Amino acid sequence: MSDDYLSKPLSFGVPTESPTPSRKQATQSLSPYLNYDPRFLQSAQPEFIFPEGASKQRGRFELAFSQIGSSVMTGAAVGGVAGLYNGIKATNLANQTGKLRRTQLLNHVMKQGSATANTLGTIAVMYSGFGVLLQWARGEDDEINTVLAGAGTGLLYKSTAGLRKCAIGGGVGFTLAALYCLWGISRGKSSKFSDFKQYM
Repeated sequence: MSDDYLSKPLSFGVPTESPTPSRKQATQSLSPYLNYDPRFLQSAQPEFIFPEGASKQRGRFELAFSQIGSSVMTGAAVGGVAGLYNGIKATNLANQTGKLRRTQLLNHVMKQGSATANTLGTIAVMYSGFGVLLQWARGEDDEINTVLAGAGTGLLYKSTAGLRKCAIGGGVGFTLAALYCLWGISRGKSSKFSDFKQYM
């Protein structure tokens, strides 16, 4: 049996080549790899179908999972690097070598990495919880929710350390959230701010 048919593209009754194709015909020809007409894939329809009245971006509840997970992983990485640095300093001062030094380095990395991961994860859970509650209570998701969630997170996280530290924590949370909102506004991510600029 001849193997010539293996070297020919599949046609399905549609000619893939013309004797003298024009430029327009050449651009509308079938794909040489998958043997399909790319015009069938070009459509003016939206790529995703959203329910009527639904937002076309993820809300705070959907974003909470990625924020908490990324905060925990970032905390583990930063804490692990800091623990390694502190472990190297501690083992050098104690003149430890060999297996004992490696064990101490691992202890420092794991202990400080897990502590920092827990801290950042707890803060992310508080911030996400405040954001979801504010979005549910106010009925909209905007920069006000972000700033209030940041301030509430700082207040709650330092609530057991006394009024002064609680106020400092709330101020730090408010400042970080406000800076994040200003950064988003400067990049044009705020729809409300862009609507406000139209009237100026």
